[in-house]
Parts: sequence; C-alpha cells; structure tokens
Amino acid sequence: MSELDLSDKRILVTGGAGFLGRQVVEQLVKAGANIDNISIPRSRDFDLRVMENCQRVAEKQNIIIHLAAHVGGIGLNQQKPAELFYDNLMMGVQLIHAAYQAGVEKFTCLGTICAYPKFTPVPFKEDDLWNGYPEETNAPYGVAKKALLVQLQSYRQQYGFNGIYLLPVNLYGPEDNFDPKSSHVIPALIRKVHEAQLRGDKELPVWGDGSPTREFLYSLDAARGIVMATQSYNESEPVNLGTNSEISIRDLINLICELMEYEGEIVWQTDKPNGQPRRCLDTERAKKAFGFTAEMGFKEGLKKTIEWYRQHAA
Repeated sequence: MSELDLSDKRILVTGGAGFLGRQVVEQLVKAGANIDNISIPRSRDFDLRVMENCQRVAEKQNIIIHLAAHVGGIGLNQQKPAELFYDNLMMGVQLIHAAYQAGVEKFTCLGTICAYPKFTPVPFKEDDLWNGYPEETNAPYGVAKKALLVQLQSYRQQYGFNGIYLLPVNLYGPEDNFDPKSSHVIPALIRKVHEAQLRGDKELPVWGDGSPTREFLYSLDAARGIVMATQSYNESEPVNLGTNSEISIRDLINLICELMEYEGEIVWQTDKPNGQPRRCLDTERAKKAFGFTAEMGFKEGLKKTIEWYRQHAA
C-alpha cells in the first residue's frame, strides 16, 4: 500500500478550524505535511455555496479534504431541513466540480452515517447504503451528502478524478459543539447533566425512550482515519469509519451520569423522537483498505470530553 507523500503537497481543509478539522490538520502535519502548505478557508471569507468561492479556494491545491458541513442533532434537523439539504449539497457539489476543473490530485469527502437507510442490518455494511430511505428526521441532510458519493463516482468514471468518500459514525471529543440548539447527543447530554448539577435538579429530562443504539468515534481517531485514507485509499467505494461497537442511549446517559457523579432520576420524554433505531458500523473495509482501527476506549474518551467541558463551561 503506497502512501501519498504529503511533504510538498498544497492541502485545502474545509472546516479546518472546526472540532474535527483542527485535529485533521494536526494529523496531516504528523504525517509529513508542511503546515505552511495547509489552507483553511473560513466561511465568513469564502461561502462555499457560491461557485466562485469554490473555484478560488480550489485553485493551485493538490489535495482537498472536505469536512465543512451544516450539521446538528435531531432538533436542528427538524427545524431546518431545507437549509441542511441546500447548504450541504451546494457546498459539496460545487467544490468537487471546482476541484476537478482545477486539476486537484486527490479529493477526500466526508459523508455521514445519516445517509444509511432507516432500517439497515447491523452492523451497517457499505454495500447496504442504497437499500432504503434514510431516517426521516435527518433524511434531507443524509440524502444531500449521499449525492456527493454519486458525484465522485461519476467524476471518477468519466474524468478519472480521484475522489474518495468516508462515512464516519457519530463523533465526540474535547472541543465538540456543546450548544443545546445544535449539538449531537454526547455533548448535549454532558451539558444537560452539568447544568442540572449546578441547579441541584433531582430529575433529568432526556428525549425519546432510551432504546436506540449509537456508535461513537473519538474525534482524534476519526482525524487519523481521514488522513490515512487520504494517503492510502484510491477507490470509488465508500468506507465506514467507526469502532464496530454500539451502546443504547439509556446506557449512555447512565454512564455519563456515573462519570459526572450525578445522582438524579432520568425522565424519558417519550413524546420526543428517538431517531434511527440502531447504529453500528462494519469496519472491516477501512482495516483492509488502509489499516485503520479506532484506538480510544469509549469510557476513556468520555472522561476526556467531560473534563474538557468542565474546564471550559465557565
């Protein structure tokens, strides 16, 4: 498996200032990239929904890693399905086209676990991606991101454009988004428990009934996987990035309460949506194709995330 030498490559990382992006940049440098050759377009300067901006940032780049996304939890998906569809589709479609036009050597696109059908046999295999419609609450986001896989495969077929597509499971870790209006389940629950402790609440309301399962990938592991794929994977098939282990939301909240020493009662809000019933990935393809396996244990990763939040909550 020959690795792409990053030492003289000009690399664009969209979303490079974000939670995952900062760690991807660190991993690129660790893998031999020159920090001075890494560009991070900020959304305030380059709105990637505008084609001219995509063309400007793609110019003279050797590699593009597209992490930028308009993304959030179930609440945001329910409130802004049109924005999530439009923003993610337009950013991705135009950036891929601009990269092809600019002669970019390698394009790494981050997809989403939300692209999988609502009822997918567990563990999710990449070949099951098209066997049904995504879970309704996040289908607009999931379908928009899935369209980028089709684009990359067709550009490879017609133009020989080397674009790869990765499907990371739910991410978590220090520096995550803890804003209750748009955060995912782990940061949302950590903040909820922390604030309940500060107020002395004896009860903790949590959405759904606790039955769905989720799989979580520590952000540093995800960043490592993205860089390994960028260096070593050059095929059209999508690749899962995950841990191949699932935990129910009920067990997750109990674990967070235990680690944070919260002793109140969990009150399940069963009138609120559960989201997709189960999520757990088959991770064999990533292991075989570019040698990636997750390293961070879940409990340890949660501890680090909680510690970071408590230090920065004030």
